[in-house]
Amino acid sequence: MNWYLKAFKNYAVFGGRAQRKEYWYFVLFNIIFSILLTAVDSMAGTLDSSTDAGLFGGIYALVVFVPSIAVAVRRLHDVDKSAWWMLIGIVPVIGVIILFIFMVKDGDYNENRYGKNPKLY
Repeated sequence: MNWYLKAFKNYAVFGGRAQRKEYWYFVLFNIIFSILLTAVDSMAGTLDSSTDAGLFGGIYALVVFVPSIAVAVRRLHDVDKSAWWMLIGIVPVIGVIILFIFMVKDGDYNENRYGKNPKLY
């Protein structure tokens, strides 16, 4: 949970680097909270069955939008890739696979153009 909160503390920091652990815990907790909020929306009657979108889930999605982009950019920086690589996700299938590979790849051990290795500090 600390890694999730760390990503929120750095919600608008697009510089620097983020470890795999920070990125993937943020993704994990987003999935868990989204599932829980979908259940809450369903019980509260605020879930639209035609779109599977609910009030609470929608508000949560808006809250985590900028932090999600920021932590993904910092994760790309950790593997010495520019934030522009996020645009490759637009390419169907192949783009998502390439982004996934970047996100699971271990970061540069040494200092790169985006900063020092966050594992060492």
